[in-house]
Amino acid sequence: MAKWIAKHEAPEPLEGPVVATVTGGTILWFALFLVQLPFYGWFADRGQLWWVWTCAAGGFLGLIGIWYVRGRDAALAAHAAEQAEQAEQASPESGSEPQA
Repeated sequence: MAKWIAKHEAPEPLEGPVVATVTGGTILWFALFLVQLPFYGWFADRGQLWWVWTCAAGGFLGLIGIWYVRGRDAALAAHAAEQAEQAEQASPESGSEPQA
């Protein structure tokens, strides 16, 4: 069996409002959980309680996701600021010295 080799390079990762997306998904999971709570007995009678607890688990895992992506955004911002500072120090200021 031959080893698989990619024919082209992987695309750059998509960047966007990651924190907002994860927060929205978490809110949606908790909303679905709350909507299903009044029907807990109906789900229990039919052996479908996993629907309710899946939504609860999605909400709680979403809280971990929010914590993670907020830390990731903070780390990316700190890295970008560090890179900008290094670039500023490396490039000499042009036009700051008077010419004779």
